[in-house]
Amino acid sequence: MKKPLSTGLSVLALAFALTACGGSAGTSTSSSAAAPSPSASSSSSSSAPSPSASSAAAAPAELKTATSGAGQRVVAANGKSVYFFTKDVKGSGKSACTGGCATTWPAVTTTAATPAVEGVGGTIGTIPTADGKMQITINGMPIYFYSKDEDSSDTYGQGVGGVWYLVSPSGSMMTPSGSTY
Repeated sequence: MKKPLSTGLSVLALAFALTACGGSAGTSTSSSAAAPSPSASSSSSSSAPSPSASSAAAAPAELKTATSGAGQRVVAANGKSVYFFTKDVKGSGKSACTGGCATTWPAVTTTAATPAVEGVGGTIGTIPTADGKMQITINGMPIYFYSKDEDSSDTYGQGVGGVWYLVSPSGSMMTPSGSTY
Protein backbone atom coordinates (compact mmCIF):
# COMPACT_ATOMS: atom_id res chain seq x y z
CA MET A 1 0.00 0.00 0.00
CA LYS A 2 2.86 2.40 0.74
CA LYS A 3 4.49 1.79 -2.65
CA PRO A 4 1.54 3.16 -4.77
CA LEU A 5 1.35 6.24 -2.51
CA SER A 6 5.07 6.95 -2.82
CA THR A 7 4.90 6.38 -6.58
CA GLY A 8 2.01 8.85 -6.86
CA LEU A 9 3.89 11.46 -4.83
CA SER A 10 6.99 10.94 -6.98
CA VAL A 11 4.97 11.50 -10.14
CA LEU A 12 3.45 14.62 -8.62
CA ALA A 13 6.89 15.95 -7.62
CA LEU A 14 8.22 15.24 -11.12
CA ALA A 15 5.25 17.09 -12.66
CA PHE A 16 5.94 20.12 -10.48
CA ALA A 17 9.65 20.05 -11.35
CA LEU A 18 9.01 19.81 -15.08
CA THR A 19 6.40 22.56 -14.94
CA ALA A 20 8.68 24.91 -13.04
CA CYS A 21 11.62 24.34 -15.37
CA GLY A 22 10.06 24.25 -18.80
CA GLY A 23 6.69 25.99 -18.93
CA SER A 24 5.76 29.59 -19.38
CA ALA A 25 4.05 31.46 -16.56
CA GLY A 26 0.64 30.64 -18.04
CA THR A 27 1.53 26.98 -18.51
CA SER A 28 2.87 26.43 -15.01
CA THR A 29 -0.20 27.95 -13.42
CA SER A 30 -2.70 25.87 -15.34
CA SER A 31 -0.84 22.54 -15.12
CA SER A 32 -0.01 22.87 -11.44
CA ALA A 33 -3.61 23.68 -10.65
CA ALA A 34 -4.75 20.47 -12.34
CA ALA A 35 -2.10 18.13 -10.90
CA PRO A 36 -1.98 18.63 -7.11
CA SER A 37 -3.88 16.67 -4.54
CA PRO A 38 -6.60 18.45 -2.53
CA SER A 39 -4.18 19.32 0.27
CA ALA A 40 -1.58 20.65 -2.15
CA SER A 41 -4.29 22.53 -4.02
CA SER A 42 -5.38 24.42 -0.94
CA SER A 43 -1.83 25.48 -0.16
CA SER A 44 -1.16 26.59 -3.75
CA SER A 45 -4.38 28.57 -3.91
CA SER A 46 -3.39 30.54 -0.84
CA SER A 47 -0.14 31.58 -2.52
CA ALA A 48 -1.81 32.46 -5.83
CA PRO A 49 -2.62 36.11 -6.46
CA SER A 50 -6.06 37.01 -5.27
CA PRO A 51 -8.63 38.18 -7.83
CA SER A 52 -8.82 41.54 -6.10
CA ALA A 53 -5.08 42.07 -6.56
CA SER A 54 -5.31 41.58 -10.32
CA SER A 55 -8.48 43.65 -10.66
CA ALA A 56 -6.86 46.46 -8.67
CA ALA A 57 -4.57 47.18 -11.61
CA ALA A 58 -5.64 50.37 -13.35
CA ALA A 59 -7.68 49.92 -16.51
CA PRO A 60 -6.16 51.47 -19.62
CA ALA A 61 -7.44 54.98 -20.28
CA GLU A 62 -10.25 55.11 -22.85
CA LEU A 63 -9.71 58.86 -23.19
CA LYS A 64 -6.42 60.73 -22.88
CA THR A 65 -4.78 63.85 -24.27
CA ALA A 66 -2.46 64.38 -27.22
CA THR A 67 -0.89 67.28 -29.05
CA SER A 68 -1.48 68.11 -32.71
CA GLY A 69 -1.34 71.15 -34.96
CA ALA A 70 -4.65 72.15 -33.40
CA GLY A 71 -3.11 72.05 -29.91
CA GLN A 72 -3.80 69.82 -26.91
CA ARG A 73 -6.92 67.73 -27.51
CA VAL A 74 -8.74 64.67 -26.21
CA VAL A 75 -8.19 61.40 -28.06
CA ALA A 76 -9.57 57.91 -27.61
CA ALA A 77 -7.43 54.92 -26.63
CA ASN A 78 -6.74 54.32 -30.34
CA GLY A 79 -5.18 57.82 -30.52
CA LYS A 80 -7.88 59.28 -32.75
CA SER A 81 -9.34 62.72 -32.09
CA VAL A 82 -12.77 63.05 -30.53
CA TYR A 83 -15.33 65.76 -31.28
CA PHE A 84 -18.39 67.51 -29.89
CA PHE A 85 -21.46 68.22 -32.04
CA THR A 86 -23.03 71.63 -31.27
CA LYS A 87 -26.50 70.33 -32.12
CA ASP A 88 -26.39 67.96 -29.14
CA VAL A 89 -28.19 69.21 -26.06
CA LYS A 90 -26.03 69.07 -22.94
CA GLY A 91 -27.43 66.62 -20.40
CA SER A 92 -30.25 65.41 -22.68
CA GLY A 93 -29.09 61.80 -22.51
CA LYS A 94 -29.27 61.36 -26.28
CA SER A 95 -27.34 62.10 -29.45
CA ALA A 96 -28.60 64.43 -32.16
CA CYS A 97 -26.34 62.67 -34.69
CA THR A 98 -28.37 59.86 -36.29
CA GLY A 99 -28.65 58.13 -39.67
CA GLY A 100 -26.01 59.29 -42.18
CA CYS A 101 -24.56 61.61 -39.57
CA ALA A 102 -23.75 58.61 -37.35
CA THR A 103 -21.99 56.93 -40.28
CA THR A 104 -19.71 59.92 -40.86
CA TRP A 105 -19.42 60.71 -37.15
CA PRO A 106 -19.42 57.38 -35.25
CA ALA A 107 -20.03 57.50 -31.52
CA VAL A 108 -17.10 56.94 -29.16
CA THR A 109 -18.38 53.92 -27.24
CA THR A 110 -17.33 51.98 -24.18
CA THR A 111 -18.24 48.82 -22.30
CA ALA A 112 -17.40 50.37 -18.93
CA ALA A 113 -20.02 52.06 -16.77
CA THR A 114 -17.35 54.61 -15.83
CA PRO A 115 -14.76 54.98 -18.60
CA ALA A 116 -11.16 55.44 -17.47
CA VAL A 117 -9.54 58.74 -18.46
CA GLU A 118 -6.06 60.23 -18.20
CA GLY A 119 -5.55 63.99 -18.24
CA VAL A 120 -9.14 64.75 -19.25
CA GLY A 121 -11.16 67.17 -17.13
CA GLY A 122 -14.89 67.42 -16.76
CA THR A 123 -17.54 64.91 -15.85
CA ILE A 124 -17.23 61.63 -17.74
CA GLY A 125 -20.38 59.59 -18.30
CA THR A 126 -22.30 57.52 -20.83
CA ILE A 127 -25.59 57.58 -22.69
CA PRO A 128 -27.27 54.73 -24.59
CA THR A 129 -26.91 54.60 -28.38
CA ALA A 130 -29.68 53.53 -30.77
CA ASP A 131 -27.97 50.14 -31.19
CA GLY A 132 -27.71 49.48 -27.43
CA LYS A 133 -24.08 50.46 -26.86
CA MET A 134 -22.84 53.10 -24.41
CA GLN A 135 -21.58 56.38 -25.87
CA ILE A 136 -19.06 58.31 -23.78
CA THR A 137 -20.00 61.83 -22.72
CA ILE A 138 -17.91 64.67 -21.35
CA ASN A 139 -19.79 67.24 -19.27
CA GLY A 140 -23.08 65.78 -20.52
CA MET A 141 -22.14 66.07 -24.22
CA PRO A 142 -21.72 62.93 -26.37
CA ILE A 143 -18.40 62.55 -28.18
CA TYR A 144 -17.68 61.25 -31.69
CA PHE A 145 -14.95 60.21 -34.11
CA TYR A 146 -14.71 61.67 -37.62
CA SER A 147 -14.60 58.98 -40.31
CA LYS A 148 -12.03 60.92 -42.38
CA ASP A 149 -9.52 60.96 -39.51
CA GLU A 150 -7.35 57.96 -40.33
CA ASP A 151 -4.21 58.67 -38.35
CA SER A 152 -3.79 59.57 -34.69
CA SER A 153 -2.56 63.04 -35.63
CA ASP A 154 -5.56 63.82 -37.88
CA THR A 155 -7.99 66.58 -36.88
CA TYR A 156 -9.90 66.90 -40.17
CA GLY A 157 -13.22 67.16 -38.35
CA GLN A 158 -12.31 70.42 -36.59
CA GLY A 159 -14.87 73.07 -37.54
CA VAL A 160 -16.72 70.95 -40.14
CA GLY A 161 -20.01 72.66 -40.99
CA GLY A 162 -19.41 75.08 -38.16
CA VAL A 163 -20.89 72.48 -35.78
CA TRP A 164 -18.11 69.93 -35.08
CA TYR A 165 -15.26 70.79 -32.72
CA LEU A 166 -12.38 69.02 -31.02
CA VAL A 167 -12.59 68.42 -27.28
CA SER A 168 -10.01 70.21 -25.13
CA PRO A 169 -8.34 68.48 -22.16
CA SER A 170 -10.53 70.60 -19.84
CA GLY A 171 -13.61 68.97 -21.40
CA SER A 172 -14.71 72.03 -23.37
CA MET A 173 -15.17 72.57 -27.09
CA MET A 174 -12.20 73.96 -29.06
CA THR A 175 -13.70 76.63 -31.32
CA PRO A 176 -11.66 78.62 -33.88
CA SER A 177 -12.01 81.86 -31.95
CA GLY A 178 -10.45 80.24 -28.92
CA SER A 179 -13.67 80.50 -26.97
CA THR A 180 -15.09 77.36 -25.43
CA TYR A 181 -18.62 76.11 -25.72
